[in-house]
Amino acid sequence: MKKLLHLQSLVWIVIGCGGLFLFSGCQGAISKQEQEIKDKRTIVLGFAQVGAESSWRLSNTKSIKEEAAAEGMQLMYINAEQKQENQIKAIRSFIAYQVDAILLSPVIETGWENVLHEAKAANIPIILTDREIKTDEPDLYRSFVGSDFKKEGKMAGKFLQKKFQDKTRQVNIVELYGTIGSSPAEGRSIGFREVIKENAHFKVICSRSGDFMHSKGKEIMRDILNEYKAIDVLYSHNDSMTLGAIEAMEEVGMVPGKDIVIITIDGEQKVIDALKDGKVNCVIECNPKLGKEIIDLTKKVLNGENIPRTVYVEDEVFTEWDDLSLISPRGY
Repeated sequence: MKKLLHLQSLVWIVIGCGGLFLFSGCQGAISKQEQEIKDKRTIVLGFAQVGAESSWRLSNTKSIKEEAAAEGMQLMYINAEQKQENQIKAIRSFIAYQVDAILLSPVIETGWENVLHEAKAANIPIILTDREIKTDEPDLYRSFVGSDFKKEGKMAGKFLQKKFQDKTRQVNIVELYGTIGSSPAEGRSIGFREVIKENAHFKVICSRSGDFMHSKGKEIMRDILNEYKAIDVLYSHNDSMTLGAIEAMEEVGMVPGKDIVIITIDGEQKVIDALKDGKVNCVIECNPKLGKEIIDLTKKVLNGENIPRTVYVEDEVFTEWDDLSLISPRGY
């Protein structure tokens, strides 16, 4: 919010939607008029977003911006361009501005203690969105809102089990890993492996990071195709890398979805279209439209209410065996 500034203990200035107000006051208990003005002031949120690397991320940002605007909140937004140092600088600028709350989608899981201590000292609550952090100090943030990444990985593994249930030979799997150290990549990899270890025929022969980016997904898949001649499955941590990998396959005359079974996560429209075209075999949804849940939680925090430590959104699975005509337009 645009903060009340106490000038020489006599004059308060409030800038809000209604304009500029000046009135005298004194230290101690505030007047009814002061309280009414404080109650009407504009809430200001700081939002340190990972970046704009995919249609999923753009939809995620749009959802939060639109919901904040609908609630009459001011949103200070920063695109960190996949760099933790940019997010840390942004959080410090939000603290200096004295925002009411900070929304953080952390690039990676570790290295946040110092700056989050600064936010805590300033009495500014932190709400994590989309990505989580690892810390031994749980009070450094109030809640996480997003998908259960480990569950997503397990859903991918369960599809693979069904797809290859009759195979008695080794099934060679290539994994396009997300950003190293990020909670989506960690969870999706762990969950997937927990499921496929039940079948001795499944083997991850190669796992490389494409940083959740289309260009890197294509580049890495091109290299992998040159190195490995017997690939049965591509398990990709997000759609952007998947779409890049499909381009790399097609450049060498391969048929995605047939020559190599493809499992991907996010559920962007382009990948749903690829699923309908037979180029992808399984899509695990990761819902980017988190705005309502995040803003509702933020309002509760600012009202002094207790909120859940973790809020998982529901994700669906779309496979080649489904009636794909029933899938609604994704909007991202």
